Amino acid sequence: MRTPLKISAALATATLALTTLTACGGNSPAAASGDDDGKVKIMVGGLDKVIYLPARLTQQLGYFKDEGVDVTLLTEPAGVQATTSLVSGDVQGVVGFYDHTLDLQVKGKQVESVVQFSHAPGEVEVVSNKAAGEITSPKDFKGKKLGVTGLGSSTDFLTKYLAVHDGVQTNEFTPVAVGAGQTFISALQQGSIQGGMTTDPTVAQIVDKKLGKVLIDMRTPEGSKKALGGPYPSSSLYMNTDWVNGHKETVQKLANAFVKTLKWMSTHTPEEIAAKMPADYAEGGKELYAQSIKDTLPMFTEDGVMPADGPATVERVLKAFNPNLKNATLDLKKTYTTEFVNKAG
Repeated sequence: MRTPLKISAALATATLALTTLTACGGNSPAAASGDDDGKVKIMVGGLDKVIYLPARLTQQLGYFKDEGVDVTLLTEPAGVQATTSLVSGDVQGVVGFYDHTLDLQVKGKQVESVVQFSHAPGEVEVVSNKAAGEITSPKDFKGKKLGVTGLGSSTDFLTKYLAVHDGVQTNEFTPVAVGAGQTFISALQQGSIQGGMTTDPTVAQIVDKKLGKVLIDMRTPEGSKKALGGPYPSSSLYMNTDWVNGHKETVQKLANAFVKTLKWMSTHTPEEIAAKMPADYAEGGKELYAQSIKDTLPMFTEDGVMPADGPATVERVLKAFNPNLKNATLDLKKTYTTEFVNKAG
């Protein structure tokens, strides 16, 4: 277990030491080329997070291999870092939050969600037991230090929205980049944050260890609607639009594989899903890991299709606090495509 003093060092290590996982074939330099040779690099904003479970599960089920596409999965501790890798051309795709496609469009980058894994954020705002008495809603965020995976990440976006929606300005509280998993838990334990936004299996471990309580639960469509006013499409496979248009055969294979996984998830129990995942993902034990999957499963779609009113919810949420987007004109239809999931069998 990492000590509290090593939080920043742990994050730096996680960023530098990317875990490379190859779906089939070797981890050759050609995997970075992104040519129509069936080799694709995908960066995931935390491979062990349940919200991004379809990425590794698709590999575990052998669906990439079945489609004849060689996928190298890489991991970063926060989605914003994964986005940087996409923009710089280091990877061809990202499994991360859809909201980054809107943020990037304003910055002149055309990126689109190709497969929409979810229609809810899967995120949870937790508060430490010590601070639970003074933080009973986002109205109490003022003056507090709140954990997010990274500055500019989707957890940062959602935390700011919740604050602004309840009358707290973004400069009235302090977001602290603490990653997820053990680094988040350590920050909560030592009091360097009073609360924060994270996902399973981190949430399950915090509750199980009685280190904190759930304040806002957005793991279900109902929870998303209550907190954000509608469906909030989050976890997705997004890619540069130019790359998608130039590699449609490969993108279709990826869509086929991911949609097959989403359908598989909808017909299997949390225990069956957990059994397919790497053993080291269940840090808190098999039963707790299965429970964290059960709590998060409602966020996932069964077909990879973008929910009809989802993009508008995301736009409204981002414009509530983001000065770059507030007065910008967004073309939401360019931030996602259903072309490939509609053809997936």
